[in-house]
Amino acid sequence: MQLTQQNPDIHAYLASDEAIDHWHPLVQETSETLWAVTGDAYSYAEAAFVFVRDTIPHTADSGDLRVAWRASDVLATRNGICYAKSHALVALLRAQGIPGALCYQRLTDDDGTNPVVHGLIALRLPGGTRWSRLDPRGNKPGVDARFHLDHERLAFPIHPELGEIDYPELHAAPHPAALKALRGSADRPQLWRNLPTAL
Repeated sequence: MQLTQQNPDIHAYLASDEAIDHWHPLVQETSETLWAVTGDAYSYAEAAFVFVRDTIPHTADSGDLRVAWRASDVLATRNGICYAKSHALVALLRAQGIPGALCYQRLTDDDGTNPVVHGLIALRLPGGTRWSRLDPRGNKPGVDARFHLDHERLAFPIHPELGEIDYPELHAAPHPAALKALRGSADRPQLWRNLPTAL
């Protein structure tokens, strides 16, 4: 799939905003700790991915009812759905000068019902020309996302025959539909009802 930058300026994928608050002290501290044990962009990107994937449970797996959406809040509460975990990973990447983008998929149940938009990320190593998608959702039985920049190892393969979609756009900021669902939900049950079904 050909990934497309929504903004042609690569600097947009290094910017901070309300959700990707990589200026926040907790994001900076986490980033510096990870960088200290890696020391190069590739190793750091892998460590940041594994950190978010493995140490911040997806709320559907943990049962946590809180809704975090800012990267700093995700790191503080160690909780988040796919969108929120993606915000955290992109913030950690950008904190070390690695361009990070937000990406989305439309997924369904095995019979094509109950569509929902799933969030993941893409990164481009400094000096590189190629974006690579990664999914920090968190592994569980049947889900085995990995850090691979040459070939994708995402959490969920797409089944077009069921109406599933890989959206090719690389977003510099969270999609408004995803952000609205997160910000407008007091708890996880309400968030489940507010999740977008398409972009």
